[in-house]
Amino acid sequence: MRLSDCHNFHDFRELARRRLPGPIFDYIDGAADDEITHRRNAESFERCDLVPSVLRGVENVDISVTVMGQKLALPVYCSPTALQRLFHHRGERAVAAAAAKFGTMFGVSSLGTVSLEEVRRAHANPQAYQFYFHRDRGLNRAMLERAREVGVEVMMLTVDSITGGNRERDLRTGFTIPFRLTPGGMFQFAIKPMWALNHFTHERFRLPQLEEHVDMRAGSMSIGRYFTEMLDQSLGWKDVEEMVRLWNGPFCLKGVMSAADATRAAGIGCTGIILSNHGGRQLDGSRTAFDQLAEVVDAVGERIDVMMDGGVRRGTHVLKALSLGARAVGVGRYYLFPLAAAGQAGVERALGLMRSEIERGMKLMGCTSVGQLTRANLRFR
Repeated sequence: MRLSDCHNFHDFRELARRRLPGPIFDYIDGAADDEITHRRNAESFERCDLVPSVLRGVENVDISVTVMGQKLALPVYCSPTALQRLFHHRGERAVAAAAAKFGTMFGVSSLGTVSLEEVRRAHANPQAYQFYFHRDRGLNRAMLERAREVGVEVMMLTVDSITGGNRERDLRTGFTIPFRLTPGGMFQFAIKPMWALNHFTHERFRLPQLEEHVDMRAGSMSIGRYFTEMLDQSLGWKDVEEMVRLWNGPFCLKGVMSAADATRAAGIGCTGIILSNHGGRQLDGSRTAFDQLAEVVDAVGERIDVMMDGGVRRGTHVLKALSLGARAVGVGRYYLFPLAAAGQAGVERALGLMRSEIERGMKLMGCTSVGQLTRANLRFR
């Protein structure tokens, strides 16, 4: 199977499965507990039908959006995700370059494997920083100031990960950073030697956002311990309010799911919120972002920008979310599997397919701009 044979999410996933060692593929593909929420994220879009209009003159279609003050050429952005260097040796460099080519926003994770500074120097498209709140308040302030000095436009505080989810696929293989694999996990690496060749013949694995503050060498701090020991489980609204004030720029909460929390976020000065259940990787059995979208937009959509992620695999999924009032839609696995399959070329192909699907869908819906998508275009079963 070649990159040219990939025409949708499922094709990219299959190519990534063939190329990655099992434990790394399962880290991307897996979710918490019984993975119910992960499955429901994609299924939620299937219960919603599009109702197109015809004879609208759709020769020219504009799919650009403005979200949190940032102009994006398409209504999809690359959500920040961790450990990308494990999936392909180019990691965030490949994703950032692809996002820049398509004129959309790219997010760098606190657990990213390329520094904020390097990405900012290389690309001028909007950049977001996905932030975890640590017990060490001085560390939080230092990381916030670093992002400001670099020129990051959007601060994304993740609020659904004060402890790690129960990801049983990772427990079975022993996948963690540093690697502490089970025998079965070691065998899966042994049968994919090309991954090891690419990984170990390029620069060493790093977590540059954290390496000055957290020792993650073998025998020190694992990713699992990072979540349970370093992150502040007492994080509250007063802490967020102080962060909003200190950042003094576009600020969103990632992981909000209720209208009440969305209202409170608007009240303390957040610019936006991202409805998200972390791809089903945290609280299994939680509601999907798409199913919550209308309720939250009705509550705060006129005050702050509402975005969503989770289960987005098609351009029609994006159109449904935009019709419900989302300002933009984030994708994670949608670009991670192409990254693992073919690096930057894979991500560019995936984003190109998404852009084509959105443009085609807009024309078939009878809409020439995102603003023309409304709930009148939808019916729920």
